[in-house]
Amino acid sequence: MSQMKLDNKPIGWRLKSSERWFILFSGDIIFSSLSIVVAIYFWARQDWLLSDWANFLRVRVPFWFYLLPIIWIILLIELYDVRRAARQSEVFKGTGIAALASLGIYLLVFFISEPRDLPRFGVLIFIITTSLLTLIWRSIYIRIFTAPLFMRRVLIIGAGKAGSAMVKVFKEIRPPPFHLIGLIDDDPDKIGSEIDDFPVLGGWAKIMPLVESEMVTDLIFAISGDMSADMLREVIAAGESGVEITTMPIIYEELLNRVPIAWLQSDWILRYLVDQMRVGGFYEILKRIMDIAGSLAGLFFMILAFPIIGLAIALDNGFPIFYYQERVGKNGRSYRMYKFRTMIKDAEKDGMQVTIQNDQRITRVGWILRKTHIDEFPQFFNVLIGDMSLVGPRAERQEIMEKLQLKIPFYRARLMVRPGLTGWAQVNFGYASNAEANAIKTEYDLYYIKNRNLLLDITTLLKTPGTVIGFRGQ
Repeated sequence: MSQMKLDNKPIGWRLKSSERWFILFSGDIIFSSLSIVVAIYFWARQDWLLSDWANFLRVRVPFWFYLLPIIWIILLIELYDVRRAARQSEVFKGTGIAALASLGIYLLVFFISEPRDLPRFGVLIFIITTSLLTLIWRSIYIRIFTAPLFMRRVLIIGAGKAGSAMVKVFKEIRPPPFHLIGLIDDDPDKIGSEIDDFPVLGGWAKIMPLVESEMVTDLIFAISGDMSADMLREVIAAGESGVEITTMPIIYEELLNRVPIAWLQSDWILRYLVDQMRVGGFYEILKRIMDIAGSLAGLFFMILAFPIIGLAIALDNGFPIFYYQERVGKNGRSYRMYKFRTMIKDAEKDGMQVTIQNDQRITRVGWILRKTHIDEFPQFFNVLIGDMSLVGPRAERQEIMEKLQLKIPFYRARLMVRPGLTGWAQVNFGYASNAEANAIKTEYDLYYIKNRNLLLDITTLLKTPGTVIGFRGQ
């Protein structure tokens, strides 16, 4: 073992993803709250004498006005992805969508409220102010907190398949999530070579010298086979010196919000998924209550829109308006899933066919219904009776399930929970038309199953409108 000694403390001030998230959230809270103060000031100048602040706050400002920062932060949900938050273009896009959405929500409430019941000027000033301050704050964040000073400095231990996969993930993320120095491997044939332009710097004896000379903050452990005793001792020594040691699957999850199914051991489901997916009965009760409330609200809006949707389908391609398919649900149990018909009649008269891009069987009205996901509104009935949940993996047909489970590791593990009307895979990836794309969606689904909780469910639901606004359906 190397005899080099380092102070037993973290090296440098390097930010983790969770710490970046907290900084973003704290800044948004501060600046959206400041926007409330600015809005009330200008609103008061218009309506009241400035000397009568106490009476103005008591008489004119309703309680819900102080909750506007919370609504604004909810609308910024897409910008709490630290990768998106580091890109100026995404900041402009996300802030613009949040401003338009908040204005749309306010106009909806305004037209259904009593005349002169809402503070139009105060809300307008808040939307303008908080949009500008958010852009300023997020630009400051990009300029300061994505600088090299705050980036973690990483060595990957292992230059085999898992280590190479980690390098590939790193290179695909823009901006880069950390500074990758290189890789360590005891294989003499790999030392001195490069993995996607990153050098294999040496064997176990190089770990501690590199920790000191390169100010390494993290080791990513990516050895799937046996490890030498010398390598183990050196990795432990690095941990004792303040370097954080994390395994490749954990970093993969942290960076991509999905699990690396190609690099997991065959007993992963028993070792990790089964234990970690166990949730308390309180969560299951709250989730079911949320499902029932959400499905009733969805069915209410579907009934209101049904005359228009039904007439459009009938005029475009005749009857029937609805159709159903057999899908595989929780624990492999089949159920009948309902949708608005979007394809020509007898679209599968020659047997099951997978929907492809620009599928000629889709009608003109069906194209709109699919792009906006309105065709899935009848599935609220499936949610109400318990076949489905609001949030969960996408339900598949038995024939597709049987083919994909032969090609994709752990694919059938998706059946451990109810399928969802929306899901973590749907909002993060979208439609999949081949085995490779379905493998990525499976990684997202298993991440959801492993980490599911009420906050993740709510986050998924809040991200879902973005797939409708972006016409990401197929």
